[in-house]
Amino acid sequence: MYKMIAIDLDGTLLTDELTISPNTAATIQKAIRMGTVVTIATGRMFSSAKLIAEQLGIHAPLITYQGAMIRIAGEAEALYERPVSPDIAEKLLTIAREKNIHLQVYQDDILYGAAETDKLIAYANAVQVPYTIEPDLIGLAQKGFTKLLFIDEPEVLDPLQKELQLLFGESAYIAKSKRTYLEVTHPEANKGSALLFLANELGIDRSEIIGIGDNHNDAELLKAAGFGIAMGNAVQEVKDMADYISLSNNDEGVMYAIDKFILEPANAGTTQEGSEEDAQLGRKEL
Repeated sequence: MYKMIAIDLDGTLLTDELTISPNTAATIQKAIRMGTVVTIATGRMFSSAKLIAEQLGIHAPLITYQGAMIRIAGEAEALYERPVSPDIAEKLLTIAREKNIHLQVYQDDILYGAAETDKLIAYANAVQVPYTIEPDLIGLAQKGFTKLLFIDEPEVLDPLQKELQLLFGESAYIAKSKRTYLEVTHPEANKGSALLFLANELGIDRSEIIGIGDNHNDAELLKAAGFGIAMGNAVQEVKDMADYISLSNNDEGVMYAIDKFILEPANAGTTQEGSEEDAQLGRKEL
């Protein structure tokens, strides 16, 4: 039996309308009652992920900020945190200002923007978190940031991503979480590294973990998990590396995956090996 499931939020657990179906919520709760550790692995800030965890009855530590922070709801201290260094943070702020690209930053689980822009307001409304305006983001950068997020159209972000990867190399983790979101975190801060850290803390082997995601920033999550599941709406990179492709986020793909690989094997008394064999035989896009 798989002992742990790590689920991405946007484009995976959440529909395009940012909702969770009652059937999916009920299925997650069944898995939790069976003793399965269910966690969230998201690029979102902790306070946003916590709202969804509370809605679903998830009490496990949450992987947030693209893996830069693991924290338990109700606990003041993070189990794991990897901030972006002040030097890189300052350079990114300078680049954003020179190119006139929206950049928002996160520190102490607070969302900061230099000005109240339409992009900042739309983001905060979508993920249901407040924001703070701080014109002197360079001053804040002296403590480092948990994450920095560029928001713009793909024709702006795609060349920017290549430029930043050349500039920082292995000194930062740079990945798109949506077509209009480019995220920058500490080089050790990705969902895969955070997942393996958490699993080790909980005494769970990699082979006992399912990872579910849809976008480029979920690649490490699927690689780290013993069994990687791509959503039907996933980008091709994630589908190509997945062990199984489920239904889309709008068709209850998470519910389908949990039913197939957690609940049904438990009810039938099958072994983990049998489930994996079934998965490989049934690997297809539904």
